[in-house]
Amino acid sequence: MDYYTYFKNSLDDLKNEGRYRVFADLERLVGEAPYARWNHEGTSHRVSVWCSNDYLGMSHHPDVIDAMLQSTQKYGVGSGGTRNISGTCHSHVLLEQAVASLHEKEAGLVFNSGYSANETALSTLGQSLPGCVILSDEKNHASMIQGIKLSGCEKRVFKHNDLNDLEKHLKSIPIDTPKVIAFISVYSMDGDIAPIKEICDLADKYNALTYLDEVHAVGIYGPGGAGVAVRDDQHYRLDVIQANFAKAYGVIGGYITGSKVLVDFIRSHGAGFIFTTSLPPSVTRAILASINVLKEDSSRRETLFKRVNYLKERLRYRNIPFVENPSHIVPVVIGDAHLCKLLCHRLLHEHHMYVQPINYPTVPKGQERMRLTVTPFHTPSMIHDFVDALHSLWETLQIKKAA
Repeated sequence: MDYYTYFKNSLDDLKNEGRYRVFADLERLVGEAPYARWNHEGTSHRVSVWCSNDYLGMSHHPDVIDAMLQSTQKYGVGSGGTRNISGTCHSHVLLEQAVASLHEKEAGLVFNSGYSANETALSTLGQSLPGCVILSDEKNHASMIQGIKLSGCEKRVFKHNDLNDLEKHLKSIPIDTPKVIAFISVYSMDGDIAPIKEICDLADKYNALTYLDEVHAVGIYGPGGAGVAVRDDQHYRLDVIQANFAKAYGVIGGYITGSKVLVDFIRSHGAGFIFTTSLPPSVTRAILASINVLKEDSSRRETLFKRVNYLKERLRYRNIPFVENPSHIVPVVIGDAHLCKLLCHRLLHEHHMYVQPINYPTVPKGQERMRLTVTPFHTPSMIHDFVDALHSLWETLQIKKAA
């Protein structure tokens, strides 16, 4: 086999389909959010960013930066290895106590990313529980899908947020067979929110564990940013709540929370936790600072939703179709990979407004989109100008408008 010809042909196929990903070379500078420096072909331009997951701008918060700098000076830049061999940093202990308290759970376990947390926890549950069946929402994140796949257990995929379809699957599984219902609170591509209470009702009825991903919700929803489950007073019914620190908290890392015995089970059996070098103390201290700020101060959350609502208002005014939902995520579906990529390219090159096109396999073919995320630092004037630029290109490219 000619390996390198195979690699090249595969990349050529991606390019021909309009799915080849080009990364913008950006420098996100402290104090300039939501602007960044775009480095391109020997030039540098100031661009506004409209697709960041740093939803509240916490990566630039002075308390978070100070916590990281001070702990780096005190503890250095590395953790020393895996917690299993090198010992656990005290800041890991404090952070796990903090996330358990946030979700009103007995225990927490910190991972290097949300992806690792999902992959490890779900694979460990699925491969360890005898005869386990995992019921997975069809729009679950790739990390959840990979974790279930690695578990080797039986998987049932139920229609997105469809309680009738979920119950149909549950009915077909013996009541004593171990079952895990895995789903997400705020879905990142459509911005819709799961019916947590009703899913928990079904879990109770059919003797299933519940596993909820709150990655796009923590820091933003619920009292102190504790997430949708706490907001809806359903957190106590969930066996595992998983989330991360890389979005609203503005740092990096992931975690799970739950009962002491369940979390200890994952800690003791999860290869993705046992064999991975742990987060540096400076990172965990920065996370703790971010959690504390957002627990005490709701102003950024309040401003965020004002900006989100204004963005939606302007899109409606310009008759630009977007997926209506109750969350902070604003998906604008184009439905064509080449057109989506071209639209984002021209926004960046002509208007210095950066949005990354979202194509297959992140979304199904024919559902290519821009995933807009404003922050508290996007002013109404900036939003007005962005939608006007988008509308102008929408007209030029003759993209289908809302009915």
